[in-house]
Amino acid sequence: MVEILEKKSDLVLQIAKELKIKVGQAQSVIDLTEEGNTIPFIARYRKERTGALDEVVIRDILERWTYLMNLEDRKAEVLRIIEEQGKLTDELTTLITNATKLQEVEDLYRPYKQKRRTKASIAKERGLEPLANWMLSLPDNGDLASEAEKYINEELAVLTREDAINGAKDIIAEVVSDQAEIRKWVRFETLKHGIIQASVKNEEKDEKRIFEMYYEYEEPVGKIVPHRILAINRGEKEDILKVAIKPDIDKILAYLQKTFITNERSSVAAEVFSAVEDGYKRLIQPSIEREVRNELTEKAEEQAIHIFSENLRKLLLQPPLKGKIVLGVDPAYRTGCKLAVVDETGKMLHIDVVYPHPPVAKRAEAEKKVLDILKKFKIEMVAIGNGTASRETEEFIAELLKQMDGIYYLIVNEAGASVYSASDLAREEFPDLHVEERSAVSIARRLQDPLAELVKIDPKSVGVGQYQHDVSQKRLQESLTFVVETVVNQVGVNVNTASSSLLQYVSGLSKAVANNIVKYREENGKFTNRKELKGIPRLGAKTYEQSIGFLRIVDGDEPLDRTNIHPENYANVNKLLKSLGYSKDEIGSDKLVETLNGLRVQDLTNELEIGDLTLKDIIDSLKRPERDPRDELSKPLLRKDVLRLEDLQQGMELQGTVRNVVDFGAFVDIGVKQDGLVHISKMSHQFVKHPLDIVSVGDIVTVWVDDVDMKKGRVALSMVKK
Repeated sequence: MVEILEKKSDLVLQIAKELKIKVGQAQSVIDLTEEGNTIPFIARYRKERTGALDEVVIRDILERWTYLMNLEDRKAEVLRIIEEQGKLTDELTTLITNATKLQEVEDLYRPYKQKRRTKASIAKERGLEPLANWMLSLPDNGDLASEAEKYINEELAVLTREDAINGAKDIIAEVVSDQAEIRKWVRFETLKHGIIQASVKNEEKDEKRIFEMYYEYEEPVGKIVPHRILAINRGEKEDILKVAIKPDIDKILAYLQKTFITNERSSVAAEVFSAVEDGYKRLIQPSIEREVRNELTEKAEEQAIHIFSENLRKLLLQPPLKGKIVLGVDPAYRTGCKLAVVDETGKMLHIDVVYPHPPVAKRAEAEKKVLDILKKFKIEMVAIGNGTASRETEEFIAELLKQMDGIYYLIVNEAGASVYSASDLAREEFPDLHVEERSAVSIARRLQDPLAELVKIDPKSVGVGQYQHDVSQKRLQESLTFVVETVVNQVGVNVNTASSSLLQYVSGLSKAVANNIVKYREENGKFTNRKELKGIPRLGAKTYEQSIGFLRIVDGDEPLDRTNIHPENYANVNKLLKSLGYSKDEIGSDKLVETLNGLRVQDLTNELEIGDLTLKDIIDSLKRPERDPRDELSKPLLRKDVLRLEDLQQGMELQGTVRNVVDFGAFVDIGVKQDGLVHISKMSHQFVKHPLDIVSVGDIVTVWVDDVDMKKGRVALSMVKK
């Protein structure tokens, strides 16, 4: 037991060093998680114990802890198996125990692993292992032919000296292949100096010539960037490309010769080296190539998932345009543009359709209908989806808005809207609407509160990824779910208006409990107090503790329920307010804010028996009870008029919204049909390691037109003024 505790303590120390945090912080996160606490809860309400670590670091600690614990389990299993074979030595035990990666453990285990019948195992069955060992000893004396003669045995199918020698060489080849140090060196050498090559295999399958740049392509393994790895992998998967890793074979063979041929004068040296070369080319090289390809793919996937996650986080944190009556437009040609009016709370007020475009082209009728809607419902904003016929619809709406004062429009990224519209959730919410009509409602709501609407959609469908279908779907889903959970809990949720889709991302709440909350609300009316949630079926004490701080009741009978202060601290807050001479009804008032600004936190921590970090959070919440982190971000770029590709000229200065960030740059919506690309080289005068260091999804940026390709409909932009 003491040994296990010491080992766990060593692992915690290792994590702390790797993540450059204190040992106590890492230990607290692990302890808190084992006590049943969620990541958002730990990050928000247990800052004293973790030293205010954020959600990302907490997740990194837990992922590393899981990996290391699994590694320890695998080490124990490998040691047990080798010991059962009677082959466990002190040296091997030390090597396995001290291994820091799963790959190292598997390399050490390789010689003892139960293998399917190989050339070497067949040779051993034929009694040729002593001959192989004799050859590997590189004797000064002795003749190989004479020695091999001793092993001829018709019953064991060793009919000639050549059969014996070849069998012994098969054993030597496998001995070379199974040596952990050899594999480690070859793997490192291949990663450092190998070349990845791609060539065309089936050009006919590449109709759009997407993979043309890889038809004759090579690049050092150590320099290839993640998005090119994923592109090559996809080309190979689609049977268009042939891919291989080419190591420096001469260098590797020279290393193997130096390692194994320690007596070049031996008469068997040439035959042994022939076996060593066979061991490398037949057994090690293909295996290491797979491992290197897997390692490159894993790193590329991690990068792609990181970019997708960052883009999704920024998309979810887009500032809401609260309190606006919005007209949502789902553009289309033949089937008409679907219209949906939603009030300030997102409630649908009106559904309609107009046909301003060919082939129907009832433009005058469409103009009249839309103008009537704008006036009747006192529309303040128009949200236009960015799908088919989007720009033509934008021109149509922009012309109409010239006749109205104070109404702006915005192009809304409708990625995933069709997925939501056809879902069971949408059918349940709007059973009487067609799919496109539901889509128009969703587009309008995305403008009002992007987060509340986007959580209804599978994160993979929101259109901000890069090679998202080429990465581990399990890992991608885990990462994106973590992002959504983090954002939802940072923003907080109004328990009286939130959908079940939004509630299920709240710390501690399952889908079933989220549905129960909505059901209770529908049957009993609005919640007036956080305590009422204790009566929800399946919402037990632990779930209540984990979730309640993130659930807000804006107009209830307990003013503190408007804030993100946890009920466990209500007594302290009441004590603080009383000592300052204020009531709970005055939270957020200018007078209280002024008083709180003049307080010294350190003076109050002892008196209230509460930590500095928690007290600072409480004071911030009392100043801004309904604080939404999204309110501090720049508002979306609103438009009044439309721009065409033909209007663009080289050097023209524009403002645009970043729609997507990828490894090689960022796509910016400047109001023309196609988003323009700002290549990474055009983002700054200084060297830019990655576009995410400069821009994020939703950023409003100033750009200059670099080049316009009218034929391909492409726009090259620059963020650097010439």
